[in-house]
Amino acid sequence: MSVYDQLQALNITLPPVATPAAAYVPFVQSGNLLFLSGHIARKDGQVWTGQLGRNVDTAEGKLAARAVAIDLLGTLHAATGDLNRIARIVKVMSLVNSTADFTEQHLVTNGCSELLGQVFGAKGIHARSAFGVAQIPLGACVEIELIAELA
Repeated sequence: MSVYDQLQALNITLPPVATPAAAYVPFVQSGNLLFLSGHIARKDGQVWTGQLGRNVDTAEGKLAARAVAIDLLGTLHAATGDLNRIARIVKVMSLVNSTADFTEQHLVTNGCSELLGQVFGAKGIHARSAFGVAQIPLGACVEIELIAELA
């Protein structure tokens, strides 16, 4: 099944690339690696704000991370022209806006990782880091960046 068939089966429509909010570009290709800048969580077109352990629970954080994954897929599509060109998702780094005592950043980040696995199959299984941070730009609850290898 192609990546696009899988997206259709999951009822996912790819969004356009978001305009950078500062002095950076959405992606950079170096050799056969594609580096995607951090994407913040959005809900209904607005920044998905909140802090895990304070006013966002793990389940909602996981949904936010899934939403970020969809935005990352939109950027991957814009960068490649064809998601079937992705040989592998190499690495995901997740920043979770969380209180000092919140320890489920890894479970929040599963929202992104699980979707990448569903969309790309074995090619979507990746290395990963998940960090708790005191704040993310614009008060977003989750920010994720990604490295992909092109075929």
